[in-house]
Amino acid sequence: MDDQNRAARPRVGVVGLGAMGLGMAQSLRAAGYDLGVHDLRPDTAAAFTRDGGTAFGSCGELAAAVDVLVSVVVNAAQVESVLFGADGAADRLRPGAVFVMCSTVDPAWSAELEGRLAEQGVLYLDAPISGGAVRAAAGELTMMTSGSAAAYSVADPVLDSMSSTVYRLGDRAGLGSKVKIVNQLLAGVHIAAAAEAMALGIKAGVPAEALYEVITHSAGNSWMFENRMAHVLAGDYTPLSAVDIFVKDLGLVLDSARPERFPLPLAATAHQMFLQASASGLGAEDDSAVIKIFPGVDLPEPVEG
Repeated sequence: MDDQNRAARPRVGVVGLGAMGLGMAQSLRAAGYDLGVHDLRPDTAAAFTRDGGTAFGSCGELAAAVDVLVSVVVNAAQVESVLFGADGAADRLRPGAVFVMCSTVDPAWSAELEGRLAEQGVLYLDAPISGGAVRAAAGELTMMTSGSAAAYSVADPVLDSMSSTVYRLGDRAGLGSKVKIVNQLLAGVHIAAAAEAMALGIKAGVPAEALYEVITHSAGNSWMFENRMAHVLAGDYTPLSAVDIFVKDLGLVLDSARPERFPLPLAATAHQMFLQASASGLGAEDDSAVIKIFPGVDLPEPVEG
C-alpha cells in the first residue's frame, strides 16, 4: 500500500477492549476497516473477531501490521507498557505510523511522549475521549486532540470513524490532555454533587423516583445527574466507569494545578469523596456508588427479574 492509499484507508489497530475500546473497535469495523486488536484477555479479543477483524497476541505484533495504533487503556503506566513493555509497540511501529493515545493522563507526560516517539520516527496524537460506552459503540465520541499536521494527515479518517466531534486543539501534544483534565474536573464534581443531592433527598423522605423526575426537569439537572442517578434508581452499580477512575482522574486534576498554586476546592472535595468510597471497598463499582458513602440512606435495591 502506497502512502496516498494509506492516508485514505490506513490499516488500524486497537489496543484495549474495555468498555470504551470495544465500542471504538466496533465503530471502526462498521466503517469498513480491516481491523487488528489486542487485549490482555485473549478471550475478549477472540470474541470481538468472530464478527470480523484479527486478534494479535501482543502489542508489538499488532503494531507491525498497522499504520494507526489506537491505545484505549486506563492510565499512563498502561500506555508505557503498551509501547515499551515486553514485545511493545514502539519498536515495531513503522516510521510515519501514528500512535493515538486516548487515556486520561498528565499533560506533561503526554507532551514528553510525543518527543520520545519522534526519536523513533513515530507520529503521535494526544487524543483523550469522552462520551461513554454507548456513544463509543455508535461512533459518536468527543475527541480532544492535539498533535502535528503530519499525524492528522494519516489518522483523520480513523478519528472521524470513532467520533461525532474531533476537536483540534493545537499542533503539539499535551493540549488535548489539558482540556480532558478540565472536563474530568467537571465530571467528577458533577457526579459527587449529584450523589450528595440524591442522598439528601432520600434521607429527607422524598421518594427517589419522584426526586429524579423533578430534578431532571428542573434547573438543577446535569448530564451526570440524569445519567448516573439512573444507575442509583436501578440499584445497578455495574461499572461503566468505576469509582477508582475518578480517584485517578481527580488526582491528576489536583496534580496539574499544584505547580501553578491554583486552588481547586470543589475538585479536592470530590476527590476525597471518591477516595472514601474506594477505601470502603467500592473502588471497582460504578462511579455512582459514591452515593454509598452517606450514612443512613436507604438506597433503591435492584429490581428482580
